[in-house]
Amino acid sequence: MGISTPVVLEIPGRSAEWESEAGIEEIACVAEVGDRLGFDHVTCSEHIAVAEHSESAMLKGARGTRYWDPLATLSYLAARTTRIRLCTSVLVLGYHHPLAIAKRYGTLDRISGGRVVLGVGVGTAREEFEMLGAPFTDRGRRADEAIAALRVALGQRAPEFTGQYVQFSGLVVDPHAVQRRMPIWVGGVSDAALRRAAMLGDGWMPAAVTAEQLRARLKECAPAAPDFEVVVGTPEPLDPVAAPDHAEQVIGVLSAAGATIVQPRLRHRSLTHYLEQLEALSRLTCFETAVTDQSQ
Repeated sequence: MGISTPVVLEIPGRSAEWESEAGIEEIACVAEVGDRLGFDHVTCSEHIAVAEHSESAMLKGARGTRYWDPLATLSYLAARTTRIRLCTSVLVLGYHHPLAIAKRYGTLDRISGGRVVLGVGVGTAREEFEMLGAPFTDRGRRADEAIAALRVALGQRAPEFTGQYVQFSGLVVDPHAVQRRMPIWVGGVSDAALRRAAMLGDGWMPAAVTAEQLRARLKECAPAAPDFEVVVGTPEPLDPVAAPDHAEQVIGVLSAAGATIVQPRLRHRSLTHYLEQLEALSRLTCFETAVTDQSQ
């Protein structure tokens, strides 16, 4: 199981009241407890500047306006943890040159001892693209090329790449990632996102989908790689303290539908309550089995 980190973003109607006043110490406490318990990863999303009045009311309601910077946040968490992986969920590819991503997150990979998972996405916030001077209409094609460029750049001292939008050679990127193949998980629920993940990535992060939706999507476009990760949030908030059997059932159904990693949404009213929920999750049979399998 992974942790969809609280506090780092604020989603209207979903984030708990205590998160609005919490800071880096609360975030680090969650990461430290997750590290100790054996959770797979913590996450941090990216938006640089979100329009307060979006052109799409639906997107505004789903997005919110508070986003901690993933590089700064995960770097701090790297120093406070020893094992848990550090996942961008997700980094918007169109906002950055691939070499900038390779340098920044390659450095984080070195700092953390090879614990970075690069969750990436195409992005949907037109206003943000325009503010940054980033092309919006062809962002999908650019994202595909960016992933290909990252495959070359991550973990290489002198990478070379020639594409339609990006070219580089004769340059040194040092430090660089210590992982030979840093995992790249592609976010998004669209058909294009799933195809992009299956063809170019090491995993797919469709956020919260039902087991039926997940099973149907994977049947349409089954990834060929045997170690491909399917990282899914629960479609409902779980309360493993009060209802462990139900939490076990929901996670088990998602696993049977094809999820390899589940990021449970949790009911919580305080930091203490959130940590109690993590402890309760770690006592579930499905969690203990997964941790045992991972260690073997």
